[in-house]
This record gives sequence, structure tokens and C-alpha cells, in this order.
Amino acid sequence: MLEKTTRINYLFDFYQALLTPKQRNYMEMYYLEDYSLGEISELFQVSRQAVYDNIKRTEAMLETYEEKLHLYSKFEQRASLIDQIEKTVSDKAVLDMINKLKELD
Repeated sequence: MLEKTTRINYLFDFYQALLTPKQRNYMEMYYLEDYSLGEISELFQVSRQAVYDNIKRTEAMLETYEEKLHLYSKFEQRASLIDQIEKTVSDKAVLDMINKLKELD
């Protein structure tokens, strides 16, 4: 479950601009602020089922965006390569550049 939550959080970070304000609100509250479905439904005065359905549809949309754009998978690949380079290099100037690269993400 934690792995799924982490993945959804990353996908949300990459693709939230493509979501509607309502979708962003529900996802932020549920995944980032740890609100329950019931708490969200009370705040928006809708049923728990409506919140659940919206979150599930939004998760599917995020996965579809990732299938097409691959932003998260490229991010993971970049991070892995940076870690590998960092482990094999001892030059301080190169390590400083690696740290700057990490700060960009």
C-alpha cells in the first residue's frame, strides 16, 4: 500500500496541472494531507462513494498520463543513474555537479 501511495504522490506531482481543481483538491486531501473519504465527503457535502469514485478515476488518469508521457519513469531512471555515478566518482568537482543535478529534481 505504501508503494502505491508513493507512486500516486509522484504521479500527482508530475501531472497535477492536467487535473481539474476538484480532482486536485480530492487527491491533495486524500494522499498528501491524509484525510479520510468521510472527512472529504463532509467538507464537500457529497457522498463517500462520490469521493471514492473521483479518486479512483483520477488515479487511472494519472496512470494513463504516465503511460503516454513517462515523466515518472524517466525521473526514476535519472535518479538511479545519478546514484550510480555518485558511487563511482571521487572527484569533488564532479560530486558538486551531481548534487546540483539532484537539487533540480
